[in-house]
Amino acid sequence: MKSMAESNKAILEDKNPLSQYTSPLKRPTLTEHELSTRAALRNYTPALFWAVMVCMCTVMEGYDTILIPNFFAFPSFAKKYGSFDAATNTYQLSAEWQVALGNSSGISAVLGIFVNGYLVSIYGHKKVLLGSLIFLSAAITVVFLAPNIGILCLGELLCGFPWGIIATIAPAYSSEILPLSLRGYLTTCTDLSFIIGQLLAAGTLDGLLKVDSSWSYRCAFALQWVWPVFIMPILIFMPDSPWHLVRKGKIEEAEKTLVKLTSKNARVDIKETLATIIRTNALEEQTVGGATYSDCFRGTERRRTEIACVTFAGQMLCGLVFAYNATYFFQQIGLNVTKSYQINLGASFISVCGLLFGWFCLLPYIGRRKIYIFGMGSMSTILFLIGFLSFAASIRTVATIQASLCLFWAFVFHLSVGQLGWAIPAEVGSTRLRQKTVCVARIAFYIVNILSKIVEPYFMNPTKLNLKGYTGFFWGIISLLTTLWAFFRLAETKDRTFEELDILFERKVPTRKFASYVIDNPTSSEENSNKV
Repeated sequence: MKSMAESNKAILEDKNPLSQYTSPLKRPTLTEHELSTRAALRNYTPALFWAVMVCMCTVMEGYDTILIPNFFAFPSFAKKYGSFDAATNTYQLSAEWQVALGNSSGISAVLGIFVNGYLVSIYGHKKVLLGSLIFLSAAITVVFLAPNIGILCLGELLCGFPWGIIATIAPAYSSEILPLSLRGYLTTCTDLSFIIGQLLAAGTLDGLLKVDSSWSYRCAFALQWVWPVFIMPILIFMPDSPWHLVRKGKIEEAEKTLVKLTSKNARVDIKETLATIIRTNALEEQTVGGATYSDCFRGTERRRTEIACVTFAGQMLCGLVFAYNATYFFQQIGLNVTKSYQINLGASFISVCGLLFGWFCLLPYIGRRKIYIFGMGSMSTILFLIGFLSFAASIRTVATIQASLCLFWAFVFHLSVGQLGWAIPAEVGSTRLRQKTVCVARIAFYIVNILSKIVEPYFMNPTKLNLKGYTGFFWGIISLLTTLWAFFRLAETKDRTFEELDILFERKVPTRKFASYVIDNPTSSEENSNKV
């Protein structure tokens, strides 16, 4: 069997991958920059299809993210697992059980994400994804048959493990099989999948609201079986990432995969594309070295990992657990059950509008950095407004205004931080460490997620602090601090190939100059450090 070096030799005629920015490598790089979105759609239709299919695997995690929190306000669920609260004349699930149930899947997802960083590097995206879906189908059975809340927590714990794996495969896989002009759309497609799942959950909850039995929530759990059964037969034919195959030394197989990912009459030079992948991988072997989790925190990778982690965690730091799908919050400020779930359903539709607005009106024209800073700053302002309105809570219309602000918050979230929290981590890491960078970033997200779900029930529960809208001040401050971080630390990745990003980080280009920096010839020190 040929070694990696021997396999690469057939394509790599020169010995300095970085120097190719001024010779052969510059041609495919320029071609990728010049490829319009329409041309990319025409030439990479199969890649687009497979990226969408993999992203769709995350629908059921999006479904669960609002299913469980909204069950806290679901009458039949609260009656089954909660206790009667004389002060509010309703059944309430205790804050302790809200914390346990809300965090069980997130805790196991962290383990799934960590393991995934190793599994994908060994077995590839396809095998790991199919195995995760099989495991998920079995875990859903535990949730559906749970006789008490303890077993329900166990079922959620089991579901979280494959969800963690699936959610980190989707953006990384999409970024590796798509050209530059489609990369932003499909890495953010994971956010669309989450919204679809949340929309399904909101519609399901609204439809089952009047069913006064355990089947009202059991039916909601049972619907989760539909997705793996539908999507697994399709994914059997899914090609693996050519970047993964090159890293494993399977050059011929990578070339065949590139053919499968392009349209039949595509004007794409497969040899050039493959050479670009090999050169980039060779460059990163020199600049990055290993491909372990510890390498994510060494040298220039430390900066890239920081950006990935904070942008992903920013989805929670902006007040997601408070303002998004906030049925429980709506009820605590005085809206009735039916109206709360109707507003929740409306929020899901508004989220889709926000995402599509970002796709077609912002992403093609404005940099990731500007959109992220604008979105985070705007959400901080909205949260402060919700908090200030609480001083006038005795006015009947205030609750409706606060709910409306939550809807506007959802719109802003999905046109900015919601989708870019997926895209930026998938782009910013080096290709050799991409899967692990996404995994570390997703772990950061879940750590903040778990902490948020621990404190939020105590802020909102009428038997605890009962802060209601005043909670907006807490999340407003957190999101404002995240906005300041983004201004000083978030680098621009829009319209940059993976090779270019490697050079920008290697040269330690200042954050605010990433968008305008012109890459010409590499310096002599770079050339010397990257000889192979």
